[in-house]
Amino acid sequence: MLKYTMKKYCAEGSKFNQIIIACLMVLPVFSYGTAIGWISPMGPRLMSEDTPAAAPVHPDTISWMASVVYLVGTPTVFLFGYIVDNYGRKKALMLTSFSMAACWGLKLYSTETWALITARAIVGLGVSGSYVVTPLYIKEISEDTIRGTLGSLVVLSQNLGNLFAYVMGEYLSYHAMLWVCLIVPILHLVLFIAMPETPSYLLKSGKVEEARDALAWLRCRAPSEPAVDNELQNLLLELEQSKSGKMSAALKTLVTDRSTFRAFRIVLIITVARELCGCLAVLHFASLIFSKASAGCLLTANQQAAILGLVQFVGSCTASSLVERTGRKPLLGTTCLVSGIAMCALGAWFYAHIGADTETASWLPIVALCLCIYCDAAGLQPVPFVIMTEMFSFQLRGTVTAIVIAFACGLMSVELRVFHPIASSVGLYLIFWLFSGVCLISTVYIACVVPETKMRSLDEIYAEIGGKDTKVKNKEKDCEADVTKL
Repeated sequence: MLKYTMKKYCAEGSKFNQIIIACLMVLPVFSYGTAIGWISPMGPRLMSEDTPAAAPVHPDTISWMASVVYLVGTPTVFLFGYIVDNYGRKKALMLTSFSMAACWGLKLYSTETWALITARAIVGLGVSGSYVVTPLYIKEISEDTIRGTLGSLVVLSQNLGNLFAYVMGEYLSYHAMLWVCLIVPILHLVLFIAMPETPSYLLKSGKVEEARDALAWLRCRAPSEPAVDNELQNLLLELEQSKSGKMSAALKTLVTDRSTFRAFRIVLIITVARELCGCLAVLHFASLIFSKASAGCLLTANQQAAILGLVQFVGSCTASSLVERTGRKPLLGTTCLVSGIAMCALGAWFYAHIGADTETASWLPIVALCLCIYCDAAGLQPVPFVIMTEMFSFQLRGTVTAIVIAFACGLMSVELRVFHPIASSVGLYLIFWLFSGVCLISTVYIACVVPETKMRSLDEIYAEIGGKDTKVKNKEKDCEADVTKL
């Protein structure tokens, strides 16, 4: 029914249906973005005397609300990996939206400490579902010519969700904002139920004719067309090749193969740079930071936080063009260096204003933070994911992605848990200097160790990072090839 109804609105061979389904499937990511941005305007409101709760919420509770998301997200990455393989991409994505709806619903139900922390814990399912299911779904429904553009919608929609939360947090009441946020996952659950499962999963489940119909609908073509049949055959071939990529075999290769292990180590280290550059903490606690940084500013703390969200959105819009023009390594190294310098300046500003009555250079905090957020969105956030996909084969990519996302969630949970206690006991300057140190050290590592992966084959990349052994093996292969030719 769906394929015939929607086909009236698209020309033969159009990409209309792929764009529609991609826009619908990133709604859970948008909802996750609003959950991340929500704590910035609402955290200070919950701690204030004018709190919507029965009593002002303790700062430790806010810290747990921020960190528990990623504490839960660490193991649920593997849970969603199991669900997408055994129950399908569509059900996994709808579970993501259901978890986000449960989060907003629980916050509406109660403002008790247990409810606030439990609701945030449920968001951990949202982060896992967003970054395990959505990229996979987009890859399996889109054509090569628009796959990159549709893939960029994932980070773009999260950043748009952050911006939405900052703006709504300034102008809506506590409960009104929760109702607005609840609408998004409910809308997704209602609309996405009519969307098809991915052709790849249908083939994996042995439903060849359903896969053909889904593929024909996505390509706006008749199921009997040769183009649909050719793509279906390619999907069957890819499915056969992927059967050898079992997780146990992939883990063994990661540990035992020297070049692969070095590539894996590089990806983990640049993940540390991405997560500990400080941008995530800034996004969570933006209003708190600005309330301490610029008492004399014409804009409120929430309005300044909204500027950060806008800068992040612009950065994510420019990311895809920058990464293709500059290359992976230069963009990653440059954004990491600029973030480190900006964080260092920010720490120095807070240190200089300890106990000071005057607010000199009050423009510096917002400029420095905007610079950090732009660098994060334009380079530090997307480039490590690009490098990760280009440094591993198809058989290893899924396993590496699951491990790296779980590792990132663990780092983020620790970072967000300790941010508030350190800021309260020592000062914001120390935290920003720590972030700066991570960025500057990572810049040196990127310059010396991380290879350029743009337009290079796996063999070329591994020849650079594998050292002498890899070069010797390559020479031996070349010699064997020459002997064979003779």
